[in-house]
Parts: sequence; structure tokens; C-alpha cells
Amino acid sequence: MTELLRKAFEEASRLPEMEQNALARRLINEMVSEKQWDKAFAESEDVLDKLADEAIKEREKGETKPLDL
Repeated sequence: MTELLRKAFEEASRLPEMEQNALARRLINEMVSEKQWDKAFAESEDVLDKLADEAIKEREKGETKPLDL
């Protein structure tokens, strides 16, 4: 465990039980969400590669316009 995480848990341990549980739920939900995002991103790698290749070909053919921000 890192020093920063240890300090965070130490601070959290001083909260009332209800707030500790709410914080724990948020932390768990964030970790689950991050795992789901990593999995979805990993599974989409081939699709992203294909889209990138298509975009490069379109640019090389002059079929794109500069983005006007």
C-alpha cells in the first residue's frame, strides 16, 4: 500500500460509520467502472485501429477538412 493511500484510509477511518460506508461504496464503484472501461477499450482496439486507418486514407485522398475550432 502506498503512503498516500494509507493516509487516505487513516483519514477515512475517523469519519462516522455512515460516511465511511458511503466512501467505500464510491471507491468500489469507481474501481469496478475502471475495470469495465479497461475491458471495453481493450476489446475495441481492432475497431479503433480500423477507424484510424480509414481516417488516414481519407486525409491522404484529400477527403477531409481541417477542424475549425
